[in-house]
Amino acid sequence: MTRDRDAMLVEACLSGDPAAFGALVDSYEGKLYNVALQITGSRDDAMDVTQSAFVKAYEKLHTFNPSYRFFSWIYRIAINEAFNLARRKGAWSELDPEMVLVTGDPEQLASEHELRRRLHRALGELSPEHRVVVVLKHLHGLSYREIAETLGIDEARVKSRLFGARQRLRQVLEKRGVSA
Repeated sequence: MTRDRDAMLVEACLSGDPAAFGALVDSYEGKLYNVALQITGSRDDAMDVTQSAFVKAYEKLHTFNPSYRFFSWIYRIAINEAFNLARRKGAWSELDPEMVLVTGDPEQLASEHELRRRLHRALGELSPEHRVVVVLKHLHGLSYREIAETLGIDEARVKSRLFGARQRLRQVLEKRGVSA
């Protein structure tokens, strides 16, 4: 249903309906911001990446292939924008452990906060290629096929990168005294 809706909105936008692109922005802005935040680790950078991704998508909308999912296409643009921003800055920023809000028992919250802080720091030590597959799989719940489509690689490479990322995360967490 979303795929058909997105294809109709893209077609409407290409036919001159500016509200159609607004509907696409409304549908994907939060998701793009979240993936950009998880990749860049900075709220400001995530906002910049999200805005830049939508501008680029609008400019290149005529190149969109409707046989693919729009969300995969726009995610790929956002991920590329995040990588480009990181290259321009010369380094990957450390992830902000406060990015995820939690509620519950104060003692449990303190424990979860510490674990989250360590996990985000460990995630920040991954290569960009490893970080993005972990973010898409475990934080955004995409399937291997969806990740492959989003990144423009095959499923075997997604699984291989995810395996390598998990091994590296395990090493980093164990080095920091967190059992993985």
